[in-house]
Amino acid sequence: MTQDDPFGTTRRPYGRSCDHESLAGEVISILKDRQAVCPSGARQVAVDYLVRAVIKRLDFDAALVLEELSTYRLTHDALIDLHIPKAAEQLGALWMTSDLDFATVTVGSLRLQSLLGIAAHGLTREPVDQSNVLHALVIVPEAEQHFLGASVVAAQLRRLGCDVSLAINEGSEQLLARVEYDRPDMALFSCARAAGLETICGTVKKIRQKSDVTPVLAIGGAYSGVTKSITEQTGVDLVTNTAKDVVGFTTKRKKALGRI
Repeated sequence: MTQDDPFGTTRRPYGRSCDHESLAGEVISILKDRQAVCPSGARQVAVDYLVRAVIKRLDFDAALVLEELSTYRLTHDALIDLHIPKAAEQLGALWMTSDLDFATVTVGSLRLQSLLGIAAHGLTREPVDQSNVLHALVIVPEAEQHFLGASVVAAQLRRLGCDVSLAINEGSEQLLARVEYDRPDMALFSCARAAGLETICGTVKKIRQKSDVTPVLAIGGAYSGVTKSITEQTGVDLVTNTAKDVVGFTTKRKKALGRI
């Protein structure tokens, strides 16, 4: 005659309890990984998703990727300021270690650029006094190949209420003519390579020598922090990768000159 095991009801729940504890520990570990934050402030899980999305999808759809990123509860500000730049940096690192070829990195960067464009389109600008809107010129030096960072800065400046123009791969004479005609309040150079730094030095010198009203001149980008005394070397007013720094500096200078 078959009898129920009197210990069965105690053994089975104990086993399930162990499974539950193991599962709970795994879930907590996954959640911790999802919340891991890079030194830049970006969430690593979102950065990893971005990198996968831009290098592996044959039918890449920027709008769909942005929609999927909404599950990470990222604002467009955080996407532009933190996650897209960090994803671009990660693409570069993978190329340096030969884990990705140049073509893949190039396509990935172009896709990040398209994501940036859509995200920036939906940004809300900070309220500003329209009679004192600052005009900014963001410059990618001649022969420079990296323009994503400049686009990020342009989006940040627009969010701060600035009127922004982009100058990509223009020679120093073209830039000088643009500064003379547009008279921007600030000119921001994006520098990713040593060759770009040399070009910037020459352009800054011409602007200071030939322009009757010199804008605030700033330099940022991957290479801007590599060389010591870069302010003296290039002749710019400040070195920073933060758009707010340039806007604040320009506003203070205009007030000091009595233009506000």
